[in-house]
Amino acid sequence: MRRILSALLLGSLALVLIACGLHVAHSGNAPAPARQAGSLRLASYNVHYIMLDDAGGPWSVAGWEARKSALDTVFKALDADIIAFQEMESFRRGDDGSVNLARDYLLAGNPGYRAAASGDWHVFPSTQPILYRKDRFDLLDQGWFFFSETPDVIYSRSFDGSYPAFASWARFRDRAERRDFTVMNLHTDYKSRHNRARTLALVADRIRPMVAAGDPVFLAGDFNERNGSGRMAGLKTEGLTFPQVPGATFHFNRGINILPAIDHIGMAGPVALAQGPFVLRQRPGGVWPSDHYPVAADFRFLP
Repeated sequence: MRRILSALLLGSLALVLIACGLHVAHSGNAPAPARQAGSLRLASYNVHYIMLDDAGGPWSVAGWEARKSALDTVFKALDADIIAFQEMESFRRGDDGSVNLARDYLLAGNPGYRAAASGDWHVFPSTQPILYRKDRFDLLDQGWFFFSETPDVIYSRSFDGSYPAFASWARFRDRAERRDFTVMNLHTDYKSRHNRARTLALVADRIRPMVAAGDPVFLAGDFNERNGSGRMAGLKTEGLTFPQVPGATFHFNRGINILPAIDHIGMAGPVALAQGPFVLRQRPGGVWPSDHYPVAADFRFLP
């Protein structure tokens, strides 16, 4: 019995040491680097949905009131030109997207931005808006497709019948650089590898003509996959490259950084990485804005 207890104790100690090592390896709290002149700063941020009917907890309306100032502080610190959001939803069962507290709060506090990939929830899912600087970009087009057997049917269930999940996208014109480009924003199923595999295959299929058109294309979001996984290989076949994101991007809403990055920004076409990616691991006022950290990078358009 003593040997068994000793083995269990040593095993537990080893796990703690491994977790501590991973936390150190996947951490870092450097501020956002200074922007490079002429570059495009693109970010991705899963901000966790708000449960309108919950009485309490971090994801309730009360929890939102407690963390919304921290979210705005991080939003401003990113200083991004374009931010693709995931889980930006005020949820009351079903598909009703008439209330979106996080989107409306950030737009009200940051009047230099507008929301793309957004609209009447009856015809455009509201969970994944893309905020952009209105003085630099024109919105040319926007759209969505669901990770489903019927991708063009709004709110259709995922491949295995679980909750609806989708990609939103927006096409912009950079007035300063006189360039058109597309940003696609996704959030894959965190539980089902089968769903993720079929989802990323569908995304590869949908992004193929965008890449073939010759303009820059960005793919950002919560992939729930580490960079280099086999399920992301099809995206790379279509010409997308994914700069390595340093450290953790999901922290369990506790600052526990033991997982490699699962949020990524990919690029294709005549565009180059100018700086980053970087992860902003801030906790303004001692409050975590979300259970994810934002990821951002600076890009330059090529001739």
